[in-house]
Amino acid sequence: MSEKKGVLRLLEIADEKRSLLIVSAILSSLSAICMLVPYASVYFILQELLLHASSVADADGAYMIRWGVIALFGLVGSLILMYAGGMVSHIAAFRILYGLRVKLASHIGRLPLGWLSGTSTGAVKKTLEQNVEKVETFIAHQLPDLVQVVVTIVVMVGVMFYLNVWLALACVVPIVLALLVQVLSFQGTRTKENIKKYYDSLERMNGSAVQYVRGMPAIKVFGQTVHSFRQFYADMISYRDYCVKHTRDFQNGYLTFKVILGSFVAFILPVGVFLLSSDPHNVAFASVLLFFLVMAPGVSAPMFKIMFLTSTLRDIGEGVERMDRIFAEQPVAEPLASKQPQHFDVAFDDVSFAYASATATEGTEGAQAQQGKEALSHVSFLARHGQVTALVGPSGAGKSTVANLIPRFWDVQEGAIRIGDVDIRDLSSTDLMNTVAFVFQETFLFYDTVYNNIAVGLPDAAPEAVYAAAKAAQCHQFILNLPQGYDTLIGEGGVYLSGGEEQRVAVARAILKNAPILVLDEATAFADPENEYEMQLALAELVKGKTVIVIAHRLSTIREADQILVMQGGKLVEQGKHEALLQQNGLYARMWSAYTDAQNWQIGKERGRLAADEHVKQYNSR
Repeated sequence: MSEKKGVLRLLEIADEKRSLLIVSAILSSLSAICMLVPYASVYFILQELLLHASSVADADGAYMIRWGVIALFGLVGSLILMYAGGMVSHIAAFRILYGLRVKLASHIGRLPLGWLSGTSTGAVKKTLEQNVEKVETFIAHQLPDLVQVVVTIVVMVGVMFYLNVWLALACVVPIVLALLVQVLSFQGTRTKENIKKYYDSLERMNGSAVQYVRGMPAIKVFGQTVHSFRQFYADMISYRDYCVKHTRDFQNGYLTFKVILGSFVAFILPVGVFLLSSDPHNVAFASVLLFFLVMAPGVSAPMFKIMFLTSTLRDIGEGVERMDRIFAEQPVAEPLASKQPQHFDVAFDDVSFAYASATATEGTEGAQAQQGKEALSHVSFLARHGQVTALVGPSGAGKSTVANLIPRFWDVQEGAIRIGDVDIRDLSSTDLMNTVAFVFQETFLFYDTVYNNIAVGLPDAAPEAVYAAAKAAQCHQFILNLPQGYDTLIGEGGVYLSGGEEQRVAVARAILKNAPILVLDEATAFADPENEYEMQLALAELVKGKTVIVIAHRLSTIREADQILVMQGGKLVEQGKHEALLQQNGLYARMWSAYTDAQNWQIGKERGRLAADEHVKQYNSR
């Protein structure tokens, strides 16, 4: 994507009215013209001095003072217009920035969970933050600079050609050479490839940094450092190497560009001296030559900005390409008209599902372990409304897959999932999300107040409803004991809750939502013995009158379930109540036996003591 396409595509994505940008461009143009007034004043003052150099008394002092005042007003006017143009461009930049982030976030929110699982968190974070942030820098600062550069060069070159064609040509030569060096050094295919590699290495490093921070407890426990966290260290080294290579590729072009722009006088002076030598007493031409020598820095200064503008435009082009990759991902298909289920039984009808193959790209985290392998094979069951259906089975049996397919985190390849008599694909995402509530094993709480974390379940709920949900979830009391009660911040800058407390906040969120279908993914996983009783009371309140699907590892928690589904290798191998499954003497019976044996297991103190005594006897007999 070219820089021009990149900028135009950027404005198209932002879908922002361009009136503010046009106003900013006009103000920046007027500022550039006013900035040239002092140079014109210098020219007329020098001309006056040269024309009356024989007698200072003959010089028109009022004339020079008048041009001095004009120069002052031009400078002040330029600064005022520059400030006004900058303010307008900043307003436009922040609006476009907001629009871009909202559009990206909204689109990502509509994508299937499979895309998020196969995409680096660091890459998405970099696109939402760094790539979009560059837009603000360009529109707020560098777009006005670009307008000023173009207007300044066009006006000054026009004036120069009006005054003297040969001196103007001498001034144009370094401008053309500088632009040529700029294009050859910064616009080649090799440069674009290096820019892509640079951004890819930056995304990989961001992704590894997220993993490194998340894995900090394990890194600390095992006494590791960033050097021993190999992936992060390797990605940092790769990023460093690309930065060094990037710098080396540009250094010769940058130095050449800078030398040429600093050499306007070297081009103008020989031509001026040659022309002046034919008529040494031509005072008018001498004043024009002095004007060119004074104005040369006025041309070179804005030209330096072009180099940084080109770099920014290239970065924006690369960033826009990465935004377009996200926008190219197809969101979950929405029905033309959402159907409403008449009841809330959940039926799996001959469902088969396999995680899509990874789209292997640099900068993505590893694909899911199950990608390409069938996770569910011809699974059929009915979870009735008002009953508890439990999913059990070995790790990787497909329990979580069943739970994640109900809210359409993925779409099934074969069969259908129905709520009532309605295929979930015929429900809008909003209606489906309002129908299903989740309590995950790994609870996610926002960096926000406890109150707002609960209110996520129903944002428009009255405070009384939020407090009632907290009480039903058995977390009201510990919330009141926090420093600011319900207004206490969770996470950075606030307090950190225990695993059991976080789970109860998540249960309160689900109680407040009051959806007719509830999916519990080992909701008591992080509860300690003291909190588990509280959790059980909270869940008992939550499951009343709902279709409940429970993923359980602690088999004792689902003994009273209305039906137990036993999964193995993505297939439903057993189904029934607890006692009936034990009598079948199959997989569930073996799991129950292993579970009860594990519950009765104790560290063998006596056994250890006898073994130690035996070692002592053997030692003494030697």
